[in-house]
Amino acid sequence: MLQAKAYFDTHHHVGVIDQRIFSGFLEHLGRAVYEGVYDPESPLSDEQGFRRDVLEALRAMRMPLVRYPGGNFVSCYDWTDGIGPREQRPVRVDYAWKSRETNQFGTDEFMAWCQETGIAPMMAVNLGTGTPKEASALLEYCNLPGGTYWADRRIQNGHEQPYDVRLWCLGNEMDGDWQAGHVPAEVYAQRAKAAAIIMKGLDASIETVACGSSGRGMSTYLHWDRTVLEHCWENIDYISAHRYSENRRGDSAWFLAEGVEIDRVVDDYAALLNYVRGVKRSEKRVHLSFDEWNVWYKNMEMDGKGESAPHLLEEVYNLEDALVCAQYLSSFVRHADVVKVACLAQIVNVIAPLLTKRDGLLVQSIYYPIVSFAQHARGLSLVPALESPTYKAGERGDVAALDAAMSYDEASGTVAAFLVNREQRQEMRVVLSLGDQRFGEVLSVEVLGGGDAKAANTWEEPKRVTPRSAEAHVNEVGELIVTVPAPGFAVVRARVSKR
Repeated sequence: MLQAKAYFDTHHHVGVIDQRIFSGFLEHLGRAVYEGVYDPESPLSDEQGFRRDVLEALRAMRMPLVRYPGGNFVSCYDWTDGIGPREQRPVRVDYAWKSRETNQFGTDEFMAWCQETGIAPMMAVNLGTGTPKEASALLEYCNLPGGTYWADRRIQNGHEQPYDVRLWCLGNEMDGDWQAGHVPAEVYAQRAKAAAIIMKGLDASIETVACGSSGRGMSTYLHWDRTVLEHCWENIDYISAHRYSENRRGDSAWFLAEGVEIDRVVDDYAALLNYVRGVKRSEKRVHLSFDEWNVWYKNMEMDGKGESAPHLLEEVYNLEDALVCAQYLSSFVRHADVVKVACLAQIVNVIAPLLTKRDGLLVQSIYYPIVSFAQHARGLSLVPALESPTYKAGERGDVAALDAAMSYDEASGTVAAFLVNREQRQEMRVVLSLGDQRFGEVLSVEVLGGGDAKAANTWEEPKRVTPRSAEAHVNEVGELIVTVPAPGFAVVRARVSKR
């Protein structure tokens, strides 16, 4: 058995964990909307057409926000197609995913779905083929009380109260040449600044997210972001980052060290944000919105062939994918001073923790660590110091076998430790030491994994990868000791008290 130790101290932290890092993303893509969250023909749907089983599974994920309606979809989307009487809504060709969009689910339906789930909307505006003026019209429709054209249209459509959308994405992946309306950074920055000024002029309480790089592999990575930040600094609140992890080479040891690269991306942005702030001599801070992240590489079918709700990007997730997702969330927690928003892409059917049939729901492996973090990571993010054995991670070289994060909720006097054992053959005995505190009562221990890194839940074996209860104990000097499966994930919650 491997031996590792993780040191923490409640005085050594990076600030409060923003619960918005546990948010999600819903795009008009494949079966994410139709047959995903919305399926009037399913016996499992309510009177609004919302899938009750999906709603229930998502509630456990405690997502504060869901980003909508895209994604690549938004860059050719006219939001006015999706409001008003459904029988009058046009059917459109979707450029992004080569599909047919019926517009039976639009802004008002999304807001009703958010209300049903208790999730707040994070709206994206079209700055690809759309204009800042059209973006401000959507804000008017959503947030103004009445007495103006678009606010009155919302009221006429049966929605008296404003939706009060607080967070707005100024386009999507505008650095990518696949994006409808793609332009150089300088041109996008002008559009984004104009949109932010107009939108905040209508509602000064909103926050805005400018498009950053769509991936670390882009030739313009960070150059694009710097241009946008320097131009828009005073008008935006966040810059976005996107990353999709993959294991096309079939090297599990390499893939399970993905947290190293995730940390590097966040560190890149932390340095860039500090640089631009310094150059501008600004008192203001801009933070990171990591608003697309997940594992994605097995199902790359992106051509809907003109169909409505085609089966696209329906990734099947296994244990190693779940452990990579846990490392994303550990990184976001450890960088709580930088990452304030993060959105799992996506939430149902399309690269998602949930898959639906008309009469059933399959919970995938990645669902479980996401739920663990969302339910237990509260309060301050403590800075870890690790003594960990290393293992050979392919081209990544020698990498620490242990990945760790810890939250401390001072009000309740509890901590939650999130531990990933990247090594595939040997369990890991982890000793947790809290310098200024003693561990007391162990409240819960859950572990996920052990065995085949490729194990996955299927319709035939839906419980193959699920968490199970485990044990931990506190030694005579107040340290907490737990065993993490190989490969595997553990979350431990305990009370603490002053030494």
